[in-house]
Amino acid sequence: MIDETVLEHRLLNLEQAISDLQRKVEGKPSENWLEKLIGSISDEEAFLKALEYGRAFRQADKPTDEDEE
Repeated sequence: MIDETVLEHRLLNLEQAISDLQRKVEGKPSENWLEKLIGSISDEEAFLKALEYGRAFRQADKPTDEDEE
């Protein structure tokens, strides 16, 4: 069985942690998560490669004009 003093100490620690978290949340302005995400990976090599694959796929899907040949 847990000693009552230990339990009270743990409860005080939890209350303090919750209080700290509430202060952190209340102090921050609301951020638009999408605005934070936009452009965040635009310089990543894998992202640039995915863009190139998408571009090539779209180009391959375009009908060819037989009159141009």
